Amino acid sequence: MFRSLNHIYAQIIDDSAHHTLAAAADSELKLKANGKKKSDVAALVGEIIAQRAKEKGIGAVVFDRGGYKYHGRVKALAEAARKGGLGF
Repeated sequence: MFRSLNHIYAQIIDDSAHHTLAAAADSELKLKANGKKKSDVAALVGEIIAQRAKEKGIGAVVFDRGGYKYHGRVKALAEAARKGGLGF
């Protein structure tokens, strides 16, 4: 996952094949995210990445928070992905 000041992104990557299996970003949610807090938008991204992982048959991943502390938007994304059925 990557977060910037205004945006948040999540990818599921196969490191051995160097291939992205699934991705989600808050830029996909322009209408849904309008007027919501950043942590709520991060939770939506977590739900989307979990759904796309399920569609590809992926049940468990390693969560790389990219050096960011586990709170706020990072925590919201992770908990929403877990709630959506993605195991860490």
